[in-house]
Amino acid sequence: MSDGMPQFARAEYSGSAGNPTCKSCGQPIRGAYYQVNGAVTCSNCAGQIKNQMPIDSHAALARGVLFGIGAAVLGLILYVVVALTTGLIIGFVSLAVGYIVGKAVVMGSGGLGGRRYQVAAVLLTYMAVSLAAVPIAISQHMKQRSAQQHAQVSGSATANAPKMSPVKALATLTLLGLASPFLDLADPAHGIIGLIILFVGIRIAWKITAGRPVKILGPLNEPDAAAAG
Repeated sequence: MSDGMPQFARAEYSGSAGNPTCKSCGQPIRGAYYQVNGAVTCSNCAGQIKNQMPIDSHAALARGVLFGIGAAVLGLILYVVVALTTGLIIGFVSLAVGYIVGKAVVMGSGGLGGRRYQVAAVLLTYMAVSLAAVPIAISQHMKQRSAQQHAQVSGSATANAPKMSPVKALATLTLLGLASPFLDLADPAHGIIGLIILFVGIRIAWKITAGRPVKILGPLNEPDAAAAG
């Protein structure tokens, strides 16, 4: 929902029981009125709120996912940069990734949320965090290989490792990356903590992309105001 749209929590009335006050514009209401998420609202404000409400569609979902993918790539880069700069795998970066992805999905959808947006945000958050292990592992492998080659001062021949096709290598690395949060359980303490932090990051993305339905009831008659109060 647009940031400019009023937020409604409860109905508010003026001093006179017969003249409820519009929660949006603050003006007394005479005659028929509406309720927006339980808050008394005049017909003009209710109409404006209804017109401002974003409409869910496949296009909105596609934009949300597209924005989410961009945020996931940004989160992956952030995770890798922090790991390579500090030399440590800092799991708390997962929290930032979940937040960035969730916000991006909502921004791309125009403020919409709901189950399918939540599923998209969760999958993108998990992929960003887990696949970050791939460039980190490649960087560590290249450093080790460089050190080994530097240490080989003799001219003795060494056995060449079997080569793998680029497509197969990419597929293998992707699968290992996606499984990396669970492969880390080989070190139980580190692996369990990492999974818990990842779950919290996913939970952040899930909550941000939750639906925030706006229920508009009306027009209602004045006698209903007392019952609603």
